[in-house]
This record gives sequence, C-alpha cells and structure tokens, in this order.
Amino acid sequence: MSVRRHALVGTLAAALALTACSGPTEPQSATCPGGKIRFGVEPFEDPARLTPAAKVLADALGESLNCPVELIVTEDYSAEVLAMENRKLDIGIFGPLGYVFASKRANAEAVASFGDAAEKLSSYTAGIWVPKNSDITSINQLRDHTLALSSVGSTSGDALPRKALIDAGMAKNDVRINYAGGHPEALLALTNGAVDAAEINSQQLASATAAGTFDQAKYRRIWSSDPIPNDPITVRGDHSAQFKTAVRDALLKLPPAKVGKIGELLDISPPGPLVAVEKSTYQPLFDLASALNLTEKDV
Repeated sequence: MSVRRHALVGTLAAALALTACSGPTEPQSATCPGGKIRFGVEPFEDPARLTPAAKVLADALGESLNCPVELIVTEDYSAEVLAMENRKLDIGIFGPLGYVFASKRANAEAVASFGDAAEKLSSYTAGIWVPKNSDITSINQLRDHTLALSSVGSTSGDALPRKALIDAGMAKNDVRINYAGGHPEALLALTNGAVDAAEINSQQLASATAAGTFDQAKYRRIWSSDPIPNDPITVRGDHSAQFKTAVRDALLKLPPAKVGKIGELLDISPPGPLVAVEKSTYQPLFDLASALNLTEKDV
C-alpha cells in the first residue's frame, strides 16, 4: 500500500491545491448541489502522483452523477477536516483516524472504501524501520533515539506508532520524535541518515520499493501494527438523503479500472471495486483516539 501527514493552515485557500474535472451539469439538482461536487483528498502520497490518480476516480464519479466534480488535494489532514467542517467539501477521502475527527466535527459519513480483487475491504499496516546495521532490534530500544513520523494526525504515521511506544512503557519524551511532513519525507529522513528510525507504512513501503527509492535489504522492520481498514470515502452529513444515496450507489458501481489508479497508491494490487463501509467499520480507530486522549486539536 502507499499512504498518509502539520498544523492547521491560516486560510483554506492556502491549504488547497485545486484541479477540476469536467462533465455535464444539472445545477442545483439533488444530486448536483450548487452545480458541482467538491471532492477532497488528503495528501497521503506525493501530490504529483496522487492528483492524476484521484482525478480518474473523480471524473468517473462526475460522469455517473452527471455533475462536474472539483478535485481538491488538501495540504494536510487537518486542512481536509476543516474544509468539510466549513462546508467547503461535499465528499472526502480521509485516513482512518482523520475520519474519526471528520465524523465528530463535520458529521462525515463513511459510504465506501477500496476493495481488493476478491471484493473484500483492503487494509494496510503501520511500521517502524531502522538501518539493517543498527543496534536497535525492537521498539523497546528506541529510548533516547530519534524517530521520524510522517505528520500529526496520521493513523499509521503518528497515532499508531505513538501508541506502540506507550505500550512499550515509554513516556512522551523518552524518544525524540521528528515530524517529517509526510510518509515519503519520513522515509527519506531514514535513508538520508537524519534519524535513527522512521515510520514506513506498508503503502509507502510498496510505493518506494517499486520506485526504487527504498531498498528493503538495507533496512529492518522492528515493529508492525495490526491491519488497518483502508481509507473511507465519506459524504458530509448535512447533505440530503437523496444525495448521499446517489453518491454511495455511484461509487459502488464504478468498475475497478476507474478506481485502480488511486488503489495502486494504497498498495491494492490487483485492485477491485469500491466496497460499502460504515462508521462501525472504523470503530478500532475511534477506540485508538480515546486510548490516546486525542482531540481534533491533535489532528
């Protein structure tokens, strides 16, 4: 799988990078509110790769609903939650933990996620890696060492590694944590020798290995999480029931070819169609937020 990332931005305009999809429109209709649908995606991958992959999905959704879809790749996790809370997004792909707070702040409703070839919900894992020649062989030995995490609010790049450190008996300041700004940046901090260890989730691992930017033979994984259900596609909760149903049905009917480009970035190979999900699918992430006493200020 390939994956998930700083503080709230000053303005939404500064937080968003925009691309637009074309298609016939039915302004102000129940399935085309405001004459277009604003579709947000968090930057779990380099935007240069993420934007064209997500655009395939956005275009296909627009064609199915007969409504133009504006694709918005946000600057970070918190920017996407803020955008939906402020009614600047109609639909959003969130990381699992980001969804927890989008659910609480914007009543975001999970309707679909990424399936595998067997049409089952896909998943990924968090991981912590060190150089192969490092003396560190377990997470318990990270005390007094530097650890690169991706960004505040990331499921696999922040919350789960920090929970693992707590479970290993370490206090907040026992490990020197550096937030690198994203999953690719955390991996780069490790390969450049800037830190002793780094989070690399299974999605980023697959992407970087395929791109030739990470040689697994030179590194060692010292910790891995349980499987995490993949990113939900959500609809803002104050939309009409007709709009929510139309979006869900359109997404679930999309062929794998229209989902596959972004699915590849989530390490789903071969990709299948989108599958139905709901809030209960992500209950372990709600439990994680409670266990870490996380609030929206932590995302």
